[in-house]
Amino acid sequence: MKKFFRIAAALSLTGLLLSGCSAGGSSDKNLTPLVLNEVAHSIFYAPQYAAIELGYFEEEGIDLTLVNGGGADKVMTALISGDAQIGFMGSEASIYVYQEGSQDYAVNFAQLTQRAGNFLVGREPEPDFTWENLRGKKVLGGRAAGMPQMVFEYILKKHGLDPKTDLSIDQSINFGLTAAAFTSSDADYTVEFEPFATTLELEGSGYVVASLGTESGYVPYTAYCTRKSYMEENPELVQKFTNAIQRGIDYVNSHTSEEIARTIAPQFQETPVEKIALIVERYKAQNTWKEDTVFEQESFDLLQNILEEAGELDERVPYADLVTTEFSEKAK
Repeated sequence: MKKFFRIAAALSLTGLLLSGCSAGGSSDKNLTPLVLNEVAHSIFYAPQYAAIELGYFEEEGIDLTLVNGGGADKVMTALISGDAQIGFMGSEASIYVYQEGSQDYAVNFAQLTQRAGNFLVGREPEPDFTWENLRGKKVLGGRAAGMPQMVFEYILKKHGLDPKTDLSIDQSINFGLTAAAFTSSDADYTVEFEPFATTLELEGSGYVVASLGTESGYVPYTAYCTRKSYMEENPELVQKFTNAIQRGIDYVNSHTSEEIARTIAPQFQETPVEKIALIVERYKAQNTWKEDTVFEQESFDLLQNILEEAGELDERVPYADLVTTEFSEKAK
């Protein structure tokens, strides 16, 4: 992970950045093309998809192209190269680039989720689950330096468990494949995003026993960022983008899970609407989405605490450099 961000920073410092890319093929010359590269395509990000399906971006004058980057490292690469103007990922990525010395670093301007989006799934229902139950057990986890794994380890330590000695965490399985592996492996638990957690339950192959989002507290799990230079050159466009996201947040916070599911269903054509509604309700129940996009310093400090405990932070970085609330405050 860190090696990648050293490469990314080097590209920035040596001036190999592109000025930005066009989404291409806009049918309306009054709309400004903009490429958004997301870390994953998940119901976890329902407000974003509501904004897309309800036409909020078009109403703000944006012709949005959405690209699934498939990982924070790939999203940051697209942002640095200019293939995307806005990146959507865990804010730890911007910290890694900043601490490697990049001058045109990524600035976070809007936060979407305030809880971790993954769940601990066991073999049997555990209505009286405690984290001590993991002692001596095998768990399918995430990759090192990724937010899912770091949050998981943060929670374990909070409950007095050493991730390295008190249990066995298998980090060899790629993201998105752990649920399938769980059904045929000897693991006792697995850490899953949706829709995989609900899928395991519906199949009778596993049961959600704990929410990492609830246990970790209000973590700035995913946020929107753009290069410092792009923000300085395009403040009106960044504001319009933030406005659209805020409207998506307002929508999910004022509509039922069933209504939200029907709205975002075109984004998940292979998932039944009823299943989408179940997942949305699970995320709503743990207060996943903020009421606004303001990225507060308290959340940023907690993120750095998690990175420090995971051994992924060389030194604390300044909130004022990596976060701006200017656009979020205006979008309220």
